[in-house]
Amino acid sequence: MAKEPLMPKHQGFPAGLLGTQWQFTIRRANSKVTPLTAWPRQRTMDKSVALADIEFVQALWRHFGTEPFQRGNLDGERLCRLFGREVLPAERAFDPASYFALLKLNASLARKNFPQAFEDTMEAGKP
Repeated sequence: MAKEPLMPKHQGFPAGLLGTQWQFTIRRANSKVTPLTAWPRQRTMDKSVALADIEFVQALWRHFGTEPFQRGNLDGERLCRLFGREVLPAERAFDPASYFALLKLNASLARKNFPQAFEDTMEAGKP
C-alpha cells in the first residue's frame, strides 16, 4: 500500500455546509493535489453554491483572520472559487499544488464581496 502524502489538518474547521454536498475540508491527502487556480464564479440557480462560499469565507475569517495559514486539508475546489481574489498566496515561492502552501485571506475584498460572512463580527464590535 502506497504511503499517503502528509497533509496538515485544521482542527476545529467546519467540514462543510450542513445539508448540502459542499465540503470545506478533506479527510485524506491525495497524491494528485488539486492545484490552486482562480476559477471564475458564475451565477447559478443553486443558491447553496453562493451560501457555501459565504460560509467558507466566514470560517476562514473566524479560524485564521488575516494571519497566513497552510492550505492543509482545506478543500481545493472551494479554495479555487476564491483564489486570486479573496484568498491570496502568502509566500513568494508559492506552490499551488502543495498542502503546505501558505495562503491568506484578503479581508478587505472578502468584506466587499461577501459582507454576510462578517455580519456577526460587526455586530460584536470586532473590526
